[in-house]
Amino acid sequence: MLCEHKPGVVLLSGGLDSATAAAIARAEGFAVHALTVDYGQRHRVEIEAARRVAVSLGVCQHLVLSVELDRIGGSALTTEQEVPKGRSHEEIARGIPITYVPARNTILLSLALAYAEVVAAADIFIGANVVDYSGYPDCRPEFIAAFQRLANLATKAAVEGRMQFRIHAPLSGLSKAEIIRRGTALGVDYALTHSCYDPSPAGVSCGRCDSCLLRLKGFAEAGIPDPLPYQQRG
Repeated sequence: MLCEHKPGVVLLSGGLDSATAAAIARAEGFAVHALTVDYGQRHRVEIEAARRVAVSLGVCQHLVLSVELDRIGGSALTTEQEVPKGRSHEEIARGIPITYVPARNTILLSLALAYAEVVAAADIFIGANVVDYSGYPDCRPEFIAAFQRLANLATKAAVEGRMQFRIHAPLSGLSKAEIIRRGTALGVDYALTHSCYDPSPAGVSCGRCDSCLLRLKGFAEAGIPDPLPYQQRG
């Protein structure tokens, strides 16, 4: 059984990238322990998407934790600030947008590290990407490398020499189209995922926020139809 393999913790948001990272971890022979964080984002749609993806991929364990980052604010994803819509790909690639959540990946990886130490998983996977993304500083390879160094300084398992933690960002250098092709080859059902920053009350993606635009561009370039419905495409 796959759950008897070596454990690996995967941060699973319910989005396209994290679902692909989870599929990669599974394909590499890891028993996937998925971690989803409800951090106070403006909708719960992606939490439910993460549950669907976890079931679809047959993960060994799926833990959902709550952290109230909305009480800190500072992002259009955790406050009532308007989410940017209809930006060109050049605009998306320029600067750090207001959808950046302060220290989010630092916090998520810290939680994943705690989970990994408990389940004796030396390997942690995150779907961070720096090719087709919105300029978030905590997606960069430098950050991932720095966090790996921290993980091996800050944990009992590492200090006692029982474990050396490795932070995997297998999508880091891939375009969105390449990610989609890779996930499709691994059997990811992208109809179960959710990427939109500002969906309708019924959970239908807007089609115009940065995340939707990057997703739609990726599917178009991959030559694969996006299975999700949209209020408006592009």
